[in-house]
Amino acid sequence: LSPDEDGICSGRYFSESGLVGLLEQAAELFSTGGLYETVNEVYKIVIPILEANRDFRKLTLTHSKLQKAFDNIINKVLGQKRMFGTYFRVGFYGSKFGDLDEQEFVYKEPAITKLPEISHRLEGFYGQCFGEDAVEVIKDSAPVDKRKLDPNKAYIQITFVEPYFDEYERKDRVTYFEKNFNICRFMYTTPFTMDGRPRGELSEQYKRNTILTTMHAFPYIKTRINVIQREEFILTPIEVAIEDMRKKTQELTAATNQEPPDAKMLQMVLQGSVGATVNQGPLEVAQVFLAEIPADPKLYRHHNKLRLCFKEFIMR
Repeated sequence: LSPDEDGICSGRYFSESGLVGLLEQAAELFSTGGLYETVNEVYKIVIPILEANRDFRKLTLTHSKLQKAFDNIINKVLGQKRMFGTYFRVGFYGSKFGDLDEQEFVYKEPAITKLPEISHRLEGFYGQCFGEDAVEVIKDSAPVDKRKLDPNKAYIQITFVEPYFDEYERKDRVTYFEKNFNICRFMYTTPFTMDGRPRGELSEQYKRNTILTTMHAFPYIKTRINVIQREEFILTPIEVAIEDMRKKTQELTAATNQEPPDAKMLQMVLQGSVGATVNQGPLEVAQVFLAEIPADPKLYRHHNKLRLCFKEFIMR
């Protein structure tokens, strides 16, 4: 909107009542989309205007809508998980893509979307553009070497990503909604070994954590946003073990604190964590990394961290 445009300031929306009408419409749409927390933020702007105008009829209606939104939040928290979305990182490689060549995007898909679904859809769409034989989906998440690609083909690399938060952010993002709203950083992991294999023994298993930052935060008016920054962190084998043990402890904590208690879920978590038949489970981690004091003084800190992880795991 430009104030210099003729008639723009005399439109029916360019008034106090027009603003209130648009905000009320926005609140209804947020409620329909399941974003009940944002309904409260919208009405924080509307309520002072209604109060100033002594419009008690609309205030009554507004507060009833707020009550409904808060009731929905309580019911969703006590019930099942809310369906906010699933995210995928999509990279385009090849001259056939033109300006998209070597560009990365994060796609937001419906919450139940699986990797094969989006792969099939994008492969079909670009197959219609360039020909089915000219499009190929890269199956892994390893860095792409363009020198090894066929210049006559269009390549698409699709990777599942999860929202990423720094330690200080996690303290403020407590609810499931806060962990899925206003997010612009995503992470995916790529396992590798020094000899080129993706997976190996515990003592040789490294992991690359890649953090992507998008131009805008989700949810957005578009379901695809450009990646503007990429950071990579390499985890050594003992750091990978520490991360895995922390994850197992979190899963066990969640299963034991679940309300109402779910015996089947707890049994599955226990079998997956401490079962005697589990490969690369806690027992093997302890035998590989804690059997002896590390010779390298640089590993002392990680060695102590892993011991503390085991202590916490056992206490759960």
